[in-house]
Amino acid sequence: MEKSKGSIEAEISKALTHWEKNYLGRGSVSVKSDILRDMVIVVLKGILTPAEYSVCQDKEGLLSVKINRNNLVESGVDELKEILLEITGEEVVSFYTDLSTKTGERIMVFKLSDDLQSKL
Repeated sequence: MEKSKGSIEAEISKALTHWEKNYLGRGSVSVKSDILRDMVIVVLKGILTPAEYSVCQDKEGLLSVKINRNNLVESGVDELKEILLEITGEEVVSFYTDLSTKTGERIMVFKLSDDLQSKL
């Protein structure tokens, strides 16, 4: 049976939450994944610790939290690409991520080798 767009999105969210817990040591509060054309856009909420929020009070602290968090995620990018390939059947050709130190949200964008949305 063909998987629906919604079930694939839910599977991606669940897999990324699992990856976060195993790789980063803690998961986000909520994860929402959306398939849009040849991209998978993931919003992870509640990723910063209370200590990180307090470090983010000044610009230097804010930048150090952003850099450290992005380096941690980038160091696991091969594993993330593998997870996406397994779930979607599409290769990840590029990966983008950033986080907001104000809202504690991280956005991940996986650019796929083909238009997954049109196949669903």
